Amino acid sequence: MNAPITASAMALDGGVLAPSDVAPEAAFVPSRGFWGHVGHRLVRDPVAMGAGALILLIVVIAILAPWITPMDPYKGSMLRRLKHVGDATYWLGSDELGRDMISRLMLGARLSLFIGVTPVLIAFVIGSAIGILAGYVGGWLNTILMRTIDVFFAFPSVLLAIALSGALGAGIFNSIVSLTCVFVPQIARVAESVTTGIRKRDYIDAAKLSGASPLTIMRVQVLGNVVGPIFVYATSLISVSMILASGLSFLGLGVRPPEPEWGLMLNTLRTAIYANPVVAALPGVCIFVVSIAFNLFSDGLRAAMEIRQ
Repeated sequence: MNAPITASAMALDGGVLAPSDVAPEAAFVPSRGFWGHVGHRLVRDPVAMGAGALILLIVVIAILAPWITPMDPYKGSMLRRLKHVGDATYWLGSDELGRDMISRLMLGARLSLFIGVTPVLIAFVIGSAIGILAGYVGGWLNTILMRTIDVFFAFPSVLLAIALSGALGAGIFNSIVSLTCVFVPQIARVAESVTTGIRKRDYIDAAKLSGASPLTIMRVQVLGNVVGPIFVYATSLISVSMILASGLSFLGLGVRPPEPEWGLMLNTLRTAIYANPVVAALPGVCIFVVSIAFNLFSDGLRAAMEIRQ
């Protein structure tokens, strides 16, 4: 029996390949496309997938929290305050007012995730629009927008968030506004840098010669090529946003009692750190774990989108 003729052997002989002559290993494999390859590489990253599974689990718990909490997260008793972890009734102990910790942590995940993710999403839309406009148009518009952005970079993120929240007042809405103002300049800077890098590409020139308007070019040609890097960077800011939001609540500038939010819980439990340090540290542990999960997932997504792989 003759061995199957491979494509390389036929190329050496100068012959023409017929479909029946090609070995099975040389058969055509359809391309997955860019996003298909990104998904394929992301699925093969166990660290990123583990972090993504943890984030998904926390999101599901946060959504279902009002129906799956074992106890009323608002009802407490001074006779049952600061129960230790492992108690028969309070699995993760109780807080300084005798409220069930596991119920408050589950319900607190809703506010913590909401305040952490919402400013980044809003800043992603606004910052991307500003950065793409400045990077594509260039000239005096780029100078005005970017120099205005530089003013915000003169202040550390933490101090800027505290100053804006202090000026606007405490509350969930004001915290979201403050954090959005912190993240818009950062995302706009990345969007402007990426857009400037592709502004002189051949496909942009071809779109101009075809008669497409600048708005159409920015919406179709530019946005489709810069949204990936901007999205990856925005994903990495979610952990920073959660930490800043928790810090604002810790300082009394965010969520107000008796609403359960991890930063606020950490603040109210600080007086019990010597009586029951494990229970007092639980909200901080939740903030730390979720922040690390978002960072790991962002790193995996960035590696999956690296085209040089």
